[in-house]
Amino acid sequence: MKLEDERQMNFTASADDDGKRADRFVSDMASITRSRVQSLMEGSHVLINGSPARPSQKMHDGYEVSVSIPSPDVVTLVPEDIDIEVIYSDRHVVVVDKPPGMVVYPAAGHVSGTLMNGLKEQFGSLASIGGPLRPGVVHRLDKETSGVMVVALTDEAYYALVTQFKAKSTSRSYLALVNGTLAGEEGTIEAPIGRSVSDRKRMSTKTRHGKTACTHWKALMSFPGATLVEARLETGRTHQIRVHFSSIGHSVLGDRVYGRKLRLDYKGHRVSFPRQMLHAHTLGFDHPETGERMEFTSEVPDDFEQALEALKKLA
Repeated sequence: MKLEDERQMNFTASADDDGKRADRFVSDMASITRSRVQSLMEGSHVLINGSPARPSQKMHDGYEVSVSIPSPDVVTLVPEDIDIEVIYSDRHVVVVDKPPGMVVYPAAGHVSGTLMNGLKEQFGSLASIGGPLRPGVVHRLDKETSGVMVVALTDEAYYALVTQFKAKSTSRSYLALVNGTLAGEEGTIEAPIGRSVSDRKRMSTKTRHGKTACTHWKALMSFPGATLVEARLETGRTHQIRVHFSSIGHSVLGDRVYGRKLRLDYKGHRVSFPRQMLHAHTLGFDHPETGERMEFTSEVPDDFEQALEALKKLA
């Protein structure tokens, strides 16, 4: 089965949109018919502030709208027997340790072998919200990024987690190997992120319609030409850590999109980076049913550890 690109669009309502019907707003912004918008809404492909939209719902200033237009070929998520490391699970949520190189859900070029294919096989029933190929997905990690991630198994859990991510009450920290030596031991990068004005496939701090983005960082270890940092997200924009560190001249090592620094050479020694050296280290959230605070940790995988060991030998 051929899987075409799923179109993903995001919009923010302004004061001029106050009181406008949601289907009309999406139709105007996305340049598609209202009947098509209403059909998308029936399939939960349109979210307003993280929740499925209704055609007659009234818009207000600041409302965040996400529109996913699936390929006509997209039907259902196919279960596959894939080895997935589950850190925790109950009937509401599953927390996994995603390996580098695994795509979270099917898309063009990756029609199988994804995290969601494996979870469908292992857990069967997933949340019905989030789209046919990514049910229960409230956040995601890039293909090359490893680490801890949560997926909702019920609609109630999905709504609860989306609310927490939007309210910034979740906690997330990443470990990253970045190029060069940072100025100081810790700091904050505050720069809006949006589509690049020169390449719509890339995100950038040089954009016409950027959204507020804030990354706090702390230097953990320095090497010749590289620094291990802990990055904590205050916001969760697409490719935020990669874009922010690239914007200050310290791109994530191995990042072929925002940095392209795939190796370091120092005094005749070479250290190569097989993928972007970014790892989701910790994740914290309140349990959707009990409200109990839950914290999960993922240790860096072998390729990240090997890169660290090789860098230590350069000192």
